[in-house]
Amino acid sequence: MLQSIAWQVTVACVALLLLVFGYIALNAGTKSEGAADSVARLRGWVFWVLVAVFVPIIGYTLTDLPYSAPHARNAEPVLVKAVGHQWRWEIDPVRVPSRRPIEFHVSSADVNHGFAIYDADLKVVAQTQAMPGYTNVLHVSFDRPGTYRVLCLEYCGLAHHNMMTEITVTGTN
Repeated sequence: MLQSIAWQVTVACVALLLLVFGYIALNAGTKSEGAADSVARLRGWVFWVLVAVFVPIIGYTLTDLPYSAPHARNAEPVLVKAVGHQWRWEIDPVRVPSRRPIEFHVSSADVNHGFAIYDADLKVVAQTQAMPGYTNVLHVSFDRPGTYRVLCLEYCGLAHHNMMTEITVTGTN
C-alpha cells in the first residue's frame, strides 16, 4: 500500500519538476525586466508546494510503523526473554498465545545480533537488535497460531547461518 503511494507521489513530483525545468528552459533565452524576480517567485512557490505535499505524507507514513505501543493493547503483555549467543538463541518461554501482546526483552551475551521473527511464509513480522549490555523491548501481537522462526539478521561469525530457533504461537488463552 505505502509503496504504491510512494510511487505515485514520486511520479507526480518528477512530473512537476519537469514542468518547472521546462518553463525555465523555455524562458531562459528571453530577456525581460523582472525575469529574475519571476524565476525566484516560481522557485519559492515550488518549494512551498513541495513542503505542503511532503510533510503530511511523511507524517502519514510514520503512523503506519509496524510497532505497537504497549499502551495500545488491552491485556497485560506476556514477557519473553530472548538472549543471543554465538550461535544460538535462548528464548523463554518458547510458547506464547495468539492475539495477546507479547513483550520481547532482547539482549546479547556476546556480540551484536539481529533478532528477527518470521512467519510461515518467511516474511519478517518484527525485528530489533540484540546488543551486549543493553535490552531492547519489542512489542508484538501474533494474529495467527503457528510456528514462527527466529533468525539472526546481523552477521555474528562463522556459524551465523545456523543461528535460528522457533516460537510456537498457540490459540488464545
